[in-house]
Amino acid sequence: MAPLPIKFTENLQLTSVGIQQSSIGFNSCTLESDHFICVRQKVDENASPEVIIINLKNNNSVMKRPIKADSAIMHWSREIIALKAGGKTLQIFDLAQKSKIKSTSMQEDVVFWKWFSETSLGLVTDTSVYHWNIFDPSQVAPQKMFDRNQNLSGCQIINYRVSEDEKWMCVVGISQQQGRVVGSMQLYSKERGISQAIEGHAAAFGSLRLDDASTDTKVFTFANRSATGAKLHIVEVDHTAPNPVFQKKAVDIYFPAEATSDFPVAMQVSKKYKVIYLVTKFGFIHLYDLETGTTMFMNRISSDTIFTTSSDEESSGIIGVNRKGQVLSVSIDETTIIPYLLQNPENAELAYKLASRAGLPGADGLYQQRFEQLFNTGDYQQAAKTAANSPQGFLRTPQTIEKFKSVPQQQGQLSVILQYFGMLLDQGKLNQHETLELARPVLQQSRKHLLEKWMNEGKLGCSEQLGDLVRLHDVALAQRIYQEAGAAQKVIAAMAESGNFDQILPYSRSAGYTPDFNALLQHITRVNPDQGAAFAQNIAKEDSSLIDVDRAVDIFQSQGMIQQATAFLLDVLSANQPEQGHLQTRLLEMNLMNAPQVADAILGNEMFSYYDRPRIAQLCEQAGLLTRALEHYEDEASIKRCIVQSDKIPEDFLINYFGKLTVELSLSCLDAMLSSNIRQNLQAVINIAKKYSDLLGPPRIIELLEKYRTAEGLYFYLGGIVNLSEDKDVTFKYIEAATRMGQMQEVERVCRESNAYDPERIKNFLKEQKLTEQLPLIIVCDRFNMIHDLVLYLYKNQQFKSIEVYVQRINPSRTPAVIAGLLDMDCDEGVLKGLLSSVSPQSIPIDELVAEVESRNRLKLLLPFLEATLAAGGQQQAIFNALAKIYIDSNANPENFLRENDQYDTLTVGKYCEKRDPNLAFIAYQKGQNDLELINVTSENSMFKAQARYMLGRADPEIWSYVLSDNNIHRRSLVDQVISTAVPESTDPEQVSIAVKAFIDSDLPVELIELLEKIILEPSTFSDNSNLQNLLMLTAAKSDRGRVANYIQTLDNYSPDDIAQQCIEVGMYEEAFLIYKKANNHAEAANVLVDHVVSIDRAQEYADQVDLPEVWSKVAKAQLDGLRVTDGIESYIRAQDPSNFQEVIEIATHAGKDEDLIKFLRMARKTLREPPVDTALAFCYARTNQLPELEEFLRGVNVANVEESGDKAYEEGYHEAAKIFFSSISNWAKLATTLVHLEDYQAAVECARKANSVKVWKQVNEACVAKKEFRLAQICGLNLIVHADELADLVKQYERNGYFDELISLLEAGLGLERAHMGIFTELGIALSKYHPERVMEHLRIFWGRINIPKMIRACEEAHLWPELVFLYTHYDEYDNAALAMMERAADAWEHNSFKDILVKVSNIEVYYRALNFYLQEQPSLITDLLQVLTPRIDVNRVVRMFEKSDNIPLIKPFLLNVQSQNKRAVNDAINDLLIEEEDYKQLRDSVQNFDNYEAVALAQRLEKHDLVFFRQIAASIYRKNKRWDKSIALSKQDKLYKDAIETSAMSGKQDVVEELVRYFVDIGSKECYVGMLYACYDLIPMHTVMEISWRNGLNDFTMPFMISYTAQQSSTISELKKDNDERKAREAAEKKDEDTGPILGQSRLMLTQGAPMQTGSPAPYAQTNGIMPQPTGYRGF
Repeated sequence: MAPLPIKFTENLQLTSVGIQQSSIGFNSCTLESDHFICVRQKVDENASPEVIIINLKNNNSVMKRPIKADSAIMHWSREIIALKAGGKTLQIFDLAQKSKIKSTSMQEDVVFWKWFSETSLGLVTDTSVYHWNIFDPSQVAPQKMFDRNQNLSGCQIINYRVSEDEKWMCVVGISQQQGRVVGSMQLYSKERGISQAIEGHAAAFGSLRLDDASTDTKVFTFANRSATGAKLHIVEVDHTAPNPVFQKKAVDIYFPAEATSDFPVAMQVSKKYKVIYLVTKFGFIHLYDLETGTTMFMNRISSDTIFTTSSDEESSGIIGVNRKGQVLSVSIDETTIIPYLLQNPENAELAYKLASRAGLPGADGLYQQRFEQLFNTGDYQQAAKTAANSPQGFLRTPQTIEKFKSVPQQQGQLSVILQYFGMLLDQGKLNQHETLELARPVLQQSRKHLLEKWMNEGKLGCSEQLGDLVRLHDVALAQRIYQEAGAAQKVIAAMAESGNFDQILPYSRSAGYTPDFNALLQHITRVNPDQGAAFAQNIAKEDSSLIDVDRAVDIFQSQGMIQQATAFLLDVLSANQPEQGHLQTRLLEMNLMNAPQVADAILGNEMFSYYDRPRIAQLCEQAGLLTRALEHYEDEASIKRCIVQSDKIPEDFLINYFGKLTVELSLSCLDAMLSSNIRQNLQAVINIAKKYSDLLGPPRIIELLEKYRTAEGLYFYLGGIVNLSEDKDVTFKYIEAATRMGQMQEVERVCRESNAYDPERIKNFLKEQKLTEQLPLIIVCDRFNMIHDLVLYLYKNQQFKSIEVYVQRINPSRTPAVIAGLLDMDCDEGVLKGLLSSVSPQSIPIDELVAEVESRNRLKLLLPFLEATLAAGGQQQAIFNALAKIYIDSNANPENFLRENDQYDTLTVGKYCEKRDPNLAFIAYQKGQNDLELINVTSENSMFKAQARYMLGRADPEIWSYVLSDNNIHRRSLVDQVISTAVPESTDPEQVSIAVKAFIDSDLPVELIELLEKIILEPSTFSDNSNLQNLLMLTAAKSDRGRVANYIQTLDNYSPDDIAQQCIEVGMYEEAFLIYKKANNHAEAANVLVDHVVSIDRAQEYADQVDLPEVWSKVAKAQLDGLRVTDGIESYIRAQDPSNFQEVIEIATHAGKDEDLIKFLRMARKTLREPPVDTALAFCYARTNQLPELEEFLRGVNVANVEESGDKAYEEGYHEAAKIFFSSISNWAKLATTLVHLEDYQAAVECARKANSVKVWKQVNEACVAKKEFRLAQICGLNLIVHADELADLVKQYERNGYFDELISLLEAGLGLERAHMGIFTELGIALSKYHPERVMEHLRIFWGRINIPKMIRACEEAHLWPELVFLYTHYDEYDNAALAMMERAADAWEHNSFKDILVKVSNIEVYYRALNFYLQEQPSLITDLLQVLTPRIDVNRVVRMFEKSDNIPLIKPFLLNVQSQNKRAVNDAINDLLIEEEDYKQLRDSVQNFDNYEAVALAQRLEKHDLVFFRQIAASIYRKNKRWDKSIALSKQDKLYKDAIETSAMSGKQDVVEELVRYFVDIGSKECYVGMLYACYDLIPMHTVMEISWRNGLNDFTMPFMISYTAQQSSTISELKKDNDERKAREAAEKKDEDTGPILGQSRLMLTQGAPMQTGSPAPYAQTNGIMPQPTGYRGF
């Protein structure tokens, strides 16, 4: 079969990446380019919608986003998504940046949208078309382009196309008319502003270059299938003069006879090939030539509709998605399209133009023949055009140029060669040879600007030879050419020559070329110092290893460029490496000597760590940088020398510096500072001591300051730390120092605020000082509660005023303690009362005062004070407590005070009264509701009547619970008083109810009954209370059931339902029945008989008595529950109650009471129309075999669930009834299954066809196969195999039964189905591999593109079909496995040419070496051919080792010679060994001269022992090449190869070697060799040596030519030196004359006329000399 002209590929199956089949469609799946597929999907109703994006360019990676939108389309190439919601809201998001780009809301729904360019969207609404540039910030909303035509009304818009220049637009829609799909299009011209209605289904815009046209011709192509036929139209739009007019084309589109409803759905134009790709609904692909409309190819690529397409990235083919989810791509196969077209002679011109247009192979012979024909006939212009347009430029050769150059130029016409070059320039870029041939005449004519123009247009093929040619005319242009050609060395030379120093480093970095940067830097610095500095910095930033840093610094210093050297070194040393220590020192030295502030900044930034610190410290001290010196000094003497100059050191630095010193060194330095100049350094010492007090230790610092007797220092130092210190000695020392300096306010503050001191020690110190102001002492005693000592001290010292001041102003709250102290010292009461009267009562803690006085039995002392305080408005509770106690003790009407006053503490006063008078305590506790205390005092004093009245009035359930608990031994006494006294006296129902509840909660039923009978049965206000009656009956039911019956008859206000329910709960069923019966609640009474008494007979008798429907219903339910089905149904019928129909149906069905059930259901249908009733009735007919009644019932009106009845009848084996059921509802699927059980197979197949259900087809198929009805089984099978999920089970069924040929027949029949899928082709291949292996290869060759290749591979492996296995691996791009399979099964599968083709495509390089081993064992004669193919892909060294190990190197000699150009050591050694073995000295000499990567010395040692002199000569040349002059010369002398010896000595450049050889030749008497040495080594032999040898050996005649030449050279040199000296003297004299006559400040002030002045010194701060003489570097510039 001839190869196809297209490449057809299935890129992806969408279902394999999680896309559901239902989501693959025009409305939910979009494809804008070959980068992304965007699918909107919702898994089920409960799942949230999501958008799935498949990146086809990133290994089909899947990205999911939870986005709810009506439509989503991805950008052509970027991760930008456009979303549409609600038809009008549009949003654009950048997924990569996670940001919104734009959003807008349209006025009308967008029915179709599409990306038509990299920046813009096309939007089609019901009335208009809009464009929206999403990257243009000024375009906020879409811009309207034009209105839709009427011909698109009612159409579904399926596409929108825009030309590249956006001047033409086309909207495409389809609609259903007269039983066919009609296409309608609207073509709009933006420039003309008019539209044209066209009938068509698909359209596209394109462009092509016609013959003899200067610009492209724009065309519009569209396809249409009408009722009469199908046409493809190609028309020109926007004709541009002088282009030739494009003739409109209209060609027929072929559709197969069976594709009557097929029509075009998509069209793409390939920019690369100028080919139209047309796709139809039925999956056909058509290829047409854009220029002629010629049909190139047509075939079907998909059995499913391809609903969306796009061009690929290179615009060479088309990509699309079909309904099945296959992502398919089609493009022209460049290797087969031209031969395919040439099969038809009529397509020769098309093949010629296509090959020229796209540079395709296959038409070379046609081009060669046409070129020769045109050239020979003299049509040189067409011949040139043919050569220029030849595919892949195969005719653009030097021979063609020579041919055109040989053609003579016609008079008045342009030469043929220039015409040819003109065509090539129009065509594109020239190759290198063509460029050289064109450049020579252009430069000769001084038309360099043409080369610049062509260079800018990218039409020249640059080469090093071209650059050399142009360099003579324009260095800048030559530089560009060198760059294009990749001649890095010459590019840099051109940059240096033209002064573009700043370009050198970027270029060398980009080109990967490393020049001699040191020499470059020296040259640039001499020419332009600033450029040199920048150049060096750039090199240092890029890679400091590229330059010798020391040499670069020498260069800068020699030019006095300290600033530039500093900047350079800062860049170089930024890494701060240990090996850079000397450079760091050098940088700091030069700046400390010339610019100390720069050095200070460098040191301040802490950039360096490895410089010579002592040296730098010394320089810093000399430069006055004491801070830096201190940072670097480590010895104590130097540190002290610097640090005593504190006035020159910033205080912050000094303080921080001490933090780096040891404790001992710090104290030593502080001591030195104080001893040096205490007045100058004291403040610094104090600040340092404050900062590092914790580290140095306050005791040692205090000792140091006390050493120099500086109280001031102690005061300020301790003042800085006392607030933070916890050291009691520090605080004491500070108080002591402050006292001595008279700072009493500070003493007071510390005594008041500090906690870090010994109060006893401070108190004693202050007492000893006998201060006039006692405030510090008062503060200390007050804070630490030493009031008694304070009062004693002040009282003894007659400091009464101080005591008053203390209690009045300082701390009145201490008044109780002061009063207590004074009482203890028997102070006069008048003084105490006066003291109390002088203090504000509000500030005195009355409780504490009363307690202190009361403890000393002097409480009455406070009465005046308390009454005065009360009169003054005092309301403290302590006042009233104290007054109450005084009144109680004095018996001054305390009852009245306790009842009327509310301010005292009842608990305190009550406790005070308990032992004195319990009644007073009861009054106090009752007033304060102190329940527990009241209960205790009344219980202890038998006051139960008062307690009972209090409890009833208190009405607190918690207190009731407390007194009624079992733990209360007085409970019975209290209960008696409650029942007999408190409750009868009460008229408050709330209080009584709380008491009753308390009795209930305390589980006192007997007492509760007594209480309730007292309340209810005896006349009282609560006798008719329904709640209390209920409570009485409930309590009796629980504790005394015998009373309940009497209560039922006696009481009338209770709740019968609640009481009856309670009786039921406690098992008193008869009482409950009586209650319901008394209340005429017959239904509940019946319930009691049925549910609790459990007597259905009594219930039936009771129902007969009352004869009520609801009673009969309850009896019927009980009978049904007791499985008395017939009685139950009869009772339901008497009640006419069908409500419990579901339970009746269920129980009667299980009991088999179908006849009784039919009676009940007929009764139920009178009032109900429920599906379960009708369904049960129908099934009863089926089960009782009443089929006529069943048919009559189904024909009538009913709501039965017929399908459910049919299923049940089918399951229980009533197939005839099931047939009636399914027939009545036309359920073909289940009817077919039923017919299978009735063995009516033909009818079952017909029903299955009507049902069209996979399950039905499967069941019928299994039945037909079982009965060997293969014709019917095949009909069913064809409907099953189109479902991939059912195919495997079907195949297993046939194979299990042994029907192999029938299976193959079924699968072959399925190949022609429209819905045939990959699984059918695959399973057929597997079946053939098992049962007809001879047919497998034919099947694979035809259908390999539609087979699941991995599955088929496994099948072929199991069947041992090795050629077929290789074929599959190859077409699955598994070239590694294909090659391995060929080698493992070589007898069946190996073929040399195929193996070579496969091997070059493998990805695992180990396969290459395995293949070499295979060929070495199996096909050694073909191994060279294999190596030739693998040369670019294999490791040559490994191959050599492989064949050396097996001793087969001679076998691969051609391969080794072929790869020797790589100059690899293993190859060179192998070839050299082989040539030595073959004694091929000529080839060996070439090898060692041209390829130097080998073990030279070892090879030379081996060759010098060879028997043949030629090999020893090669050894001498190797020694010479490796500068082993003595060995080389000795070997040459040994073989008397004196010429080689002379050449070696000349090449050595060493005088001793030359002199030794000269003397050797003189010694052996070889005068010719002596003369040859003088000639060859002219520059290396000293004159005196030659004269000595000549004189000693009488060789003056032979030496005379050397002497003459040497003398002539000496004379010429002296003359040149004399001339140079004279010129220098003349120049200096002229300059001196100009200086004497010119102005002092220079001859001109304008730099424009004079040029930049020579820089004689560095700018500040670099003006100082560093004392280093500039040294010559030994290097010179270019």
